[in-house]
Amino acid sequence: MSPLLGHPLPDFSLQDDQGTVVTPKDLKGRWTVLYAYPKDSTPGCTTEACDFRDNLARVQAHGAQVYGISRDSQKSHLNFIAKQNLPFRLLSDPECALLKPLGAFGRKMMYGKEVEGIIRSTFLVDPKGIIRHVWPKVSVKGHVADVIETLAGMQKS
Repeated sequence: MSPLLGHPLPDFSLQDDQGTVVTPKDLKGRWTVLYAYPKDSTPGCTTEACDFRDNLARVQAHGAQVYGISRDSQKSHLNFIAKQNLPFRLLSDPECALLKPLGAFGRKMMYGKEVEGIIRSTFLVDPKGIIRHVWPKVSVKGHVADVIETLAGMQKS
């Protein structure tokens, strides 16, 4: 179980793809799906982003919003959004100011080698800014469906 569960989203101040500064205060009032991914326009990250895109209406039907977060620049995010027609915002965290406190940056295995980088993870944050569910080390296939199912279950309880 993640030590983040039941705790507020760590404090942060990051720019989104439009250059707008986003803080935890901006996320309050709605459920938020915050997903950390390694790199814009790479195969797994594109699949995950497009799955969130294709299921956004289902996420929004539960009153939730989606934000992606990676170390990529604002310009990279803009290109990724345009190329994949992504209807949600992407946060740029080049210094890992939020990724590290979330445990979404660190040592991981990639192609049989240990490297340091973003660990694909997703966080479900309630309207008060409290982390209610964590998916560490996400496998892309079926992940968005699991997020929607968990979100629906959280709202029933």
